[in-house]
Amino acid sequence: MKIEQLHQLFTENYLIDTDTRKIRKESLFFALKGDNFNGNTFAVKAIENGAKYAIIDEAKYNIHPNTILVSNVLETLQNLANFHRKILKTTIISLTGSNGKTTSKELINAVLSRKYKTIATKGNLNNHIGVPLTLLSITPDTEIAIVEMGANHLKEIETLCKIAEPNYGFITNFGKAHLEGFGSVEGVIKAKSELYDFLRKNNEIAFINTDDKLQIKQSLGIKTIEFSSNEIQFIEANPFVKVGFQNSEIRSQLIGKYNFNNIAAAIAIGSYFKVSIEEIKEGIENYVPTNNRSQIIEKGTNKIILDAYNANPSSMSAALENFNQLKDNNKIVFLGDMFELGDDSAFEHQNIADLVASFNFNKVYLIGKAFSTTSAKNAFIYDSFEAFKTSINKLTIGNATILIKGSRGMALERILDLL
Repeated sequence: MKIEQLHQLFTENYLIDTDTRKIRKESLFFALKGDNFNGNTFAVKAIENGAKYAIIDEAKYNIHPNTILVSNVLETLQNLANFHRKILKTTIISLTGSNGKTTSKELINAVLSRKYKTIATKGNLNNHIGVPLTLLSITPDTEIAIVEMGANHLKEIETLCKIAEPNYGFITNFGKAHLEGFGSVEGVIKAKSELYDFLRKNNEIAFINTDDKLQIKQSLGIKTIEFSSNEIQFIEANPFVKVGFQNSEIRSQLIGKYNFNNIAAAIAIGSYFKVSIEEIKEGIENYVPTNNRSQIIEKGTNKIILDAYNANPSSMSAALENFNQLKDNNKIVFLGDMFELGDDSAFEHQNIADLVASFNFNKVYLIGKAFSTTSAKNAFIYDSFEAFKTSINKLTIGNATILIKGSRGMALERILDLL
């Protein structure tokens, strides 16, 4: 079946599903494959559960009149997304970066949705499957789509750009994330800059924070919309970030000065798209972080900063430096291992152990195999969460300000149940 014909079927309901447990009536089911599953085996079940058609790529499962056999299901999904994007010509803003992608995406959407009909990447579905699904959630009345792009290897952003064909791009920063896949910080810069490469080649536009000199260097030759702390002023972060813009004070519900760049980008992009300052202010002030991202939780007599969705050396350092600046007396830190650092893991974990030791926190807990090999001063160290849990059950913590941060695989939000 030609992509034009498949797109015609899609536009009957604008519904795509990839999970038979969540089939919506009259959707198109794409039988994707993974390391431990083969969607082809669930094609008939998807149709029985309500899907109108199932797109498969193995002939032996082509046993139902409503199965559609293609050469490769994933490539067909990506091609359909790109075709759909071209047909509707919706304005696409793509963003990537080492830290702050999802928060920036949510803030930009919170601002632009005050004036426009928008859609944005759900959660962090930002890979070779998530980006096509985001594009396919665009409907004819969608005016702007904010598409997050993630990667842990070279050429992934390049591929995602070919699918999404963004009109605008924003890179939050270049940091020490996914070093195992990128090889080095230089690899990170090269990989994230693939977004700039697309914009440059296609004469599109990048939003640039000119406070970041590396961004200026990497974006040479691109049409840019620039912003900086000269026009969007940082006021404070104690603990929530407060900024000034056009004689207005905007009080976010985000903690840490490291979120200033994310907020400034949302303000700059909103201003470029002629969202009023009143609507920009409302959008940012009403955005509440969720999903373990810089959340503030009150539990008993404790105030907890839960930032356990992700961690790398750059974001960990920023979180610790911000925590150190808070004007609280009893400050306690729980840190979990940072994943995907490859050969740099031991070095980077020791750096964080040294950094946290340089601050005068009341107590520090380091959790995980990587942290357990560090020589950390004045810290309680555990080689696993289970070992930590056994110990923490014997402790009572009260009247404290607590930072919890670690990589997703550490699932440090479990600490909440122990406090």
